[in-house]
Amino acid sequence: MTMWVGVNGFEVEAIVLDGRQRLRVKQHGYLVAYCTTVCEVARHVDLADLVEVVEFNR
Repeated sequence: MTMWVGVNGFEVEAIVLDGRQRLRVKQHGYLVAYCTTVCEVARHVDLADLVEVVEFNR
C-alpha cells in the first residue's frame, strides 16, 4: 500500500478497512485517526510536510 511520512513522527497509509479505502494516520506508531478524505487527514497533519515512501526492489 501507499505510505507517506512527515515531521513529528506522522505516518499516513492508504489501507482497506471493512472493504472500504481509508487513510490511517499514526503518530509515533499510535493510531490518530482513520480518514475517508484528504481534507480529514489535513486536520491532523500538514499535508505539505508529507513525502511518499517509495520501495525499491533489488
